Amino acid sequence: MLKEIRRRPAADVPAFAQRLAPVLAQVYANRGLCAESELNLKLDQLLPPGDLLGLADAAVLLADCVEQQKTIVIVGDFDADGATSSALAVTVLQQVGAGNVSYLVPNRFEYGYGLTPEIVALALQRQPDLIITVDNGISSLEGVAAAAEQGVKTLITDHHLPGASLPDAEVIVNPNQPGCTFASKNLAGVGVIFYVMLALRAELRGRGWFERQSGAEPNLAEVLDLVALGTVADVVPLDKNNRILVEQGLLRMRAGNARPGIRALLEIANRPLARLTASDLSYAVAPRLNAAGRLDDMSVGIECLLAADEATGRQYATQLNDLNRDRQLIEREMQREAMLLLEEFLRTTGGSVPPALCLYDSNWHQGVVGILASRIKEHLHRPTIAFAEGEPGEIKGSARSIPGLHIRDALDRVATQYPGLVKKFGGHAMAAGLSLADTDFERFRDAFESEVERLLDGVELDAVVETDGELAAHDLTLPLARILRYAGPWGQHFPEPLFDGVFQVVHQRLVGERHLKLVLSHPDRPDNLLDAIAFNIDRDLWPNHAVQRIAIAYHLDSNEYRGRESLQLLVEVIDTC
Repeated sequence: MLKEIRRRPAADVPAFAQRLAPVLAQVYANRGLCAESELNLKLDQLLPPGDLLGLADAAVLLADCVEQQKTIVIVGDFDADGATSSALAVTVLQQVGAGNVSYLVPNRFEYGYGLTPEIVALALQRQPDLIITVDNGISSLEGVAAAAEQGVKTLITDHHLPGASLPDAEVIVNPNQPGCTFASKNLAGVGVIFYVMLALRAELRGRGWFERQSGAEPNLAEVLDLVALGTVADVVPLDKNNRILVEQGLLRMRAGNARPGIRALLEIANRPLARLTASDLSYAVAPRLNAAGRLDDMSVGIECLLAADEATGRQYATQLNDLNRDRQLIEREMQREAMLLLEEFLRTTGGSVPPALCLYDSNWHQGVVGILASRIKEHLHRPTIAFAEGEPGEIKGSARSIPGLHIRDALDRVATQYPGLVKKFGGHAMAAGLSLADTDFERFRDAFESEVERLLDGVELDAVVETDGELAAHDLTLPLARILRYAGPWGQHFPEPLFDGVFQVVHQRLVGERHLKLVLSHPDRPDNLLDAIAFNIDRDLWPNHAVQRIAIAYHLDSNEYRGRESLQLLVEVIDTC
């Protein structure tokens, strides 16, 4: 689906921003930054933990376990947020002197998501005194009850939206639970456990634990690389609090203070530490880390993050890279099959695209349907759910949404209106997971499409790309590209600066399988040649040597090759004109 390029209305630039580069000042204004304090991303600007409901009780519970050398089992999720959360919890608990700490990650193909009774049974083999969930647990009513029956306490740390009932855990820390007044509801799972570990350190300090043990307090700034990676990977909104966490993690990594596993993942992806940005974490590190949970066992990813030396980190990073290659091959084949299904469907509807899409193929890989749903959503700009086979008689779906539709709320409405139709569901505004009986796919599809149509009444369903406007020819410079590159961190709800314009095509060629390399010139400066690249283009349309002028939406960026840095336009949308 062709995306329409549309310019954001230019916001008024506040007085404080007028000392900045004019383009950057306008970009910040367009993102709602109206006070100079919004640019202060130092650690002392983090929201204080006091308003995070349950945090004080969690600190006391954990400090008691540390002092009494109780056995702790951490149960994580099988994505990058869960992996970074698990690694952070293990690292800090060991640093403060917890005697017996281990982690457990459900294999998605055997146990499914969250603290299920089956996972509790597995954890009980380690005879835990306490189970801590990270990046999951807020919907684990049965699992918490199963642990309690065996006399095991649970500490739930999560950020997902709760259901109608909360689990009867010893303590719950989740900014989205009822009654929590913490100002940011956007913490990722790794952000929540980071706050819990801050509170634990403070509690142990108050008890004189570190003096009695003759040990130094851990410097929790050392785990900010994990916090930054998990926050970016989970695509949570980058409000100021999350921007602080990400920025401080990036600064540490650029200074060479990334842990060995993250360094190895960046090295294998050919992303130099000194130039690191949030997009490098998003597009280079997170997919490799997620590949373990999608195809195999996320413990490979956690062990990579826990690696104590370069050789071990490199060994696990290589495994993750191989898994990611396998994931890409599986995804490409599934995407090809999905597009064939869509083409057949659109033929029957005369080209009319429904308000939502539900796709299912018994041969699809359960670990890759989330990426497939995302790709279809991007292609057709519709909320999309892709299903694969789960347990016998069951299918599991991964949902991705578009702006204007809260996908978890939509699933909640379907589940309420059709009791028993949806077995399980949970998630965020933009992504969710669910399971159904395999015989209920068509009934669910009809119900979901109907509910989405109702919820999206009046919401624009054409794909629109909003830009910050057109850059003058004199602004197309490497210095401005450098300024914008590090002016973030950019991400969800705080998007990287995007510009649009019409350019003359001087040269075009295909690189790799689906990337278009361009040499362009601006109409006002035809002598100034500009390098540009468009990734994953439509091979049916490009290269097209008959085209001499194009309209593009692009990021102003830089490219480093053999030690030489040069200006490069990263093309998001390309159209003839």
